Amino acid sequence: MLRIISLNLNGIRSAWNKNVLPWAAAQRADIFCLQELKAQLPDLSAEMKAPDSMHAFYHCAEKKGYSGVGIWCRQAPDKVVEGFDGGEFDAEGRFIRADFGNLSVISLYLPSGSSSPERQEAKFRFLDAFLPHMAALRAEGREIVLCGDWNIAHQAIDLKNWKSNQKNSGFLPEERAWLSRVFDEQGWVDVYRRLYPDAGEACYTWWSNRGQAWAKNVGWRIDYQIATPGIAAMAEKAEVYKAERFSDHAPLIIDYDFK
Repeated sequence: MLRIISLNLNGIRSAWNKNVLPWAAAQRADIFCLQELKAQLPDLSAEMKAPDSMHAFYHCAEKKGYSGVGIWCRQAPDKVVEGFDGGEFDAEGRFIRADFGNLSVISLYLPSGSSSPERQEAKFRFLDAFLPHMAALRAEGREIVLCGDWNIAHQAIDLKNWKSNQKNSGFLPEERAWLSRVFDEQGWVDVYRRLYPDAGEACYTWWSNRGQAWAKNVGWRIDYQIATPGIAAMAEKAEVYKAERFSDHAPLIIDYDFK
């Protein structure tokens, strides 16, 4: 079995103070994909650089206290690649890839457009740049799992208040259509949805800190594991872990019958 966990930490140091490491150590996961580190390498403790004796790789943003992605893994990868475009989004620390034999696992953090029109335009630029990169990944002929915070809810079933959010970043028609192209044109598979096509409130992975979103489960599903068809078909079960809170996102845990 191969267990992959994706989690937006909303700050690795903050999550550390909320005991994310003891929880992670107990999961017996093979690979963790982390997003929103909000730290740079000098900020990381020795424990963060070798959590539970795992190999740890980080792609940090140039801007302090911002973005950043990471991968923890039990097995040493054959290769690690930081970044995908050599430009503005690599400077923001949004992509890291680890190769293990014929399997690649990627931790991905798409921009959010909710803070300003300028950031929404940046998000659209990311989508324009990343779609051909995803096509190139498919063309490699490898098994690939892209884990992360995609900052897009794909369908109405993926968020509580879908009607009132149709003009808001994260549920814009253009963003949802982009994800549809990923699935329908390029053939990637939304692994959680493959396993649980009708799951509603149980699927949410993020809750606003405003109001009582967490208490009332007014959530969004914006964290995904999106995979090539071969390994997607090997997925046996998935869980959004909510018993403890390490950030405003919940961990997405998927087990694959992959050896």
